[in-house]
Amino acid sequence: MPSYVIVGSGYRAEYFARVARTWPELFRALFLCRSEAKAAKLKRDTGVDAVLTAQAAEAFGPDFVVVAVDRGHVADVAEEWIARGYPVVTETPVGDTEEKLKRLEALGEAGAKIVCCEQYHRQPILAAGLEAVRQGLIGVPQTAYISLVHDYHAASLIRRALLVGSEGYTLRGARRVGPAVETDSRYGAILDGRVAKEVRDQVLVTFEGGRTAIYDFAPLQYRSYIRARHITVRGERGEWSDGTLYGLDEHNRPWRRALMPELPEKYRCLDTQYLRDLRKTWRGELFLDTLQDEYAIATILLDMGEYLGGGPSPYPLWEAVEDARFWLRLMGAVE
Repeated sequence: MPSYVIVGSGYRAEYFARVARTWPELFRALFLCRSEAKAAKLKRDTGVDAVLTAQAAEAFGPDFVVVAVDRGHVADVAEEWIARGYPVVTETPVGDTEEKLKRLEALGEAGAKIVCCEQYHRQPILAAGLEAVRQGLIGVPQTAYISLVHDYHAASLIRRALLVGSEGYTLRGARRVGPAVETDSRYGAILDGRVAKEVRDQVLVTFEGGRTAIYDFAPLQYRSYIRARHITVRGERGEWSDGTLYGLDEHNRPWRRALMPELPEKYRCLDTQYLRDLRKTWRGELFLDTLQDEYAIATILLDMGEYLGGGPSPYPLWEAVEDARFWLRLMGAVE
């Protein structure tokens, strides 16, 4: 049973606590936070205990440490726990400057176990689409349109969708700002018709081998009833478009099928009634939510046991660094 300390007390930190609460037979967790008030609130909200000192956290006997602090301090806190001798799972991005990324790369080369909790490619419907691409069901992927997630998350999906690994690329883009009505938030629907600025980045990514991607995203899309989220990947024999796959059979006759958000056998121990209901009622629309996020995060934490035993990394450091560098370069491309 993997056990971990969660360093942090914010919105994202609570995801890791909910994983332990949802699957108590699989995970043990403990918060490390900075004040008694925060500790009491976290325990009340999540049911996971919290302590105030690193010594108390180490006494818990964690297998690894989850670093879920604000973006500007992820790399620094990860380094602190690596120095204490622990493997770390970091929130995204793994670092927010080139200097920090190079320091983490050096630690990884020296043997430190650093895993970034990049989860989107593990959400059931996206995992199904990426697997279809890997199997060659659309032929060789050539182009991708990603209007689904931001920055480093998009970098992860683009690489996987186009099967390009660490191939070099160029960026050309622009940022457009316009009005849009806010309709939803973390705390519920917004019904007063308030108008916000929609900040949309549109970037053409051209890889050295010739494959291309269009990144088109505004943060408003994460929670909106009037802005959809999309992914399209095209090959010479078909395309993956949101929840639908198009292709040709061996006689070049066209077929179309809905992708199904099935769980791999390896992760069936993480199945819940919510995920079963999702599969039973699936209609092919692209729908991503926090409960699927929690499942995806849980698969990474589950895989940590295998990784610490000598198996493959759930998300290798080089990928996390590539993601972060894409984000840093993207900011320069749209300014």
